[in-house]
Formats: sequence, structure tokens, C-alpha cells
Amino acid sequence: MSIRAGAARIASPEAAVMASFQNVTKSFGAFKALDRVQFEIKQGEILGLLGPNGAGKTTAMRILAGYFPPTNGRVTIDGSSIADHPEKAKRRVGYVPETVQLYGDQTVLEFLDFVAQIKGVSRPERSKHVEDILYRCGLWEVRRRLIGRLSKGFRQRVGFAQAILGDPGVLILDEPTTGLDPTQIHKIRELIRELGRDRAVILSTHILPEVSLVCDRVAIINRGRLIAEGTVAELEAGLKPGQEVRLTTGEAHRRENITAWFESIAGIRSVQVTDEREGRLFYSLFAAEGYEVRPEITRRLVQENVPLYEMTANRLGLEEIFLSLVLQDPATPAEGILP
Repeated sequence: MSIRAGAARIASPEAAVMASFQNVTKSFGAFKALDRVQFEIKQGEILGLLGPNGAGKTTAMRILAGYFPPTNGRVTIDGSSIADHPEKAKRRVGYVPETVQLYGDQTVLEFLDFVAQIKGVSRPERSKHVEDILYRCGLWEVRRRLIGRLSKGFRQRVGFAQAILGDPGVLILDEPTTGLDPTQIHKIRELIRELGRDRAVILSTHILPEVSLVCDRVAIINRGRLIAEGTVAELEAGLKPGQEVRLTTGEAHRRENITAWFESIAGIRSVQVTDEREGRLFYSLFAAEGYEVRPEITRRLVQENVPLYEMTANRLGLEEIFLSLVLQDPATPAEGILP
């Protein structure tokens, strides 16, 4: 099953495309780690990259970071081809790998100044630039401490700081909250959202709620192929045309009349009473695709003087969407989603 998102985007339609995968294939011998993958990320957008272990997520991010080239296809960063203009493209990328490699015997300030020099930040600008990054990443208070003596949460922040030195337009994050405690995770998520305001961010994680909390769009890779891309709402719509509405009313003694009213509303395909207790009726209504039935349900109940205690549109969670897409993919073995 393959679902492609519609035109809806969280980023502004006028926002520049900062990173683009165009029909990218990566082979290691006879093994295809990526197979004709296409997606793009705009400025001001955070894309969550999901997939089972071995799906090709890390390969995709390493290609974006310029670690190695694709076998076929084209990759551009801020309009520059990584193949044709590698140095220019790589200057626009910041990368935070799952395990951040830092120099433990340097202070935070010494390390970031060193990285700024490597990235070509000019001497007149370097001090102010590093100072700004220290404040932005919440590192000012520990700037003179040895990196080796920092907590994992602070070391992860140093990893973010080195990645955004030089002001790259694209930020690549591979499992950035792995091994952190809940407080550290919350702070790192806040930092990701803040950094994503003026950059294109691609985030790979196995923590699905993290994607729902942080990301604007989702791309799902399975066995090297992109099988779905879009917002969570778009992916849900592709899996589950129509809408289930659950509601609770009073006046249980008028059950037949209330049920008949619901059945008469345009777009409602089925009406089911799921429970009845303490004078209340619990309904599950299924509406056809393209129909928004909740306003008419509310109007009808008010008109007939029937109390409405609760009404919700039942939505699939990201975990359900992910499992449905991966398990329905013909490339997935029958025994499960892991290779």
C-alpha cells in the first residue's frame, strides 16, 4: 500500500525547499538500502522519518549529510546538488548522529570555538556567533565546564550546538532523545521545535509520540522504499476514508426516535448503539468520506431537546497508522515488521 500526501503543508507555500531527495537509490552490492526514494523538506518544517529497524532511515540521513553519495538519483541542499557542489551543499547541513562524538577534555566553549573555526566562521564573527549558540542551546551556564563531566542531556545539547554553528539551513537529527530522562527529553524537544522555526529539520526516531509532538509531517520508509508521506491527518484519511463519530446522549427512553434522526442525516452510513446505561445512549456513527456530520447532529439534538454529553471524532493514532502501513506493505514479511 502506498499513500502520498496531498498539497497540504505546515510550512508556508512560499517557503523555500531546503532539502530534496529525487528518485534516490543506494545499493551496497546486491542489497538496496534505498529504492527510488523521493521527498522534500521546506524551510520552517520538521519532517519525522519513521521505519522499522533496517528500513533505510540512517542511510537516507547520511546521504543528506554528504557522508556518501547515492548510487542513483539526485540530492540537493538549499538548491545545490551534493554531487555537483559538495562543499557548498555540506556547508548548509548540520548533523546530530545518534551517538554524538565530542572531545571530553575540552570545555564547551573551547569545543564550539574549535568547530566554528573548522566550519569557516570568520574570526571577527566567531566569538559573537558562539556566544549566541551557547544561549540558544541553553549552554551558557556550563560553557567553561569540561564536556566529559557534563550529563548526557547537556552533551546532547552540545551536539545540537555544534550542528547549528555556521547557521546551516538543514538540520538532521538521528534519534536525538535516546537514553535521556523525561526532563531532558522535554527540553530537547523544545529545542528541536525552536530550531525548526527557521530551518528544515529531519528527525528520525523510534518514539512515535515524539513525532506527533514535534513534527509537521511524516515520511515512512520500509525496506528501502517510501511507502507513505504526509501529515498524520492525511495518512489517517488514506487508511480510513470517512469518519467515525462517537457520542453520548440523554433521553434513553427515546432511543428509536434518536436513532432514526441520526439515520436521516445526509452522509451517515451506519448508526450503532454501543451501550445504554443510567438513562444515557452511547452511539457510534460512521460518516462517508467528505461529509462533516457533527454540526447537523448537534443541531438536531438541540432542536429535539435531547442532552448531548460528549461527541468526539475517533482518530487513528500514529502508532496504529505506522503499523497499518508497514504491515500492509507487500515488501514486509508475513512474520512481522522487523528484518
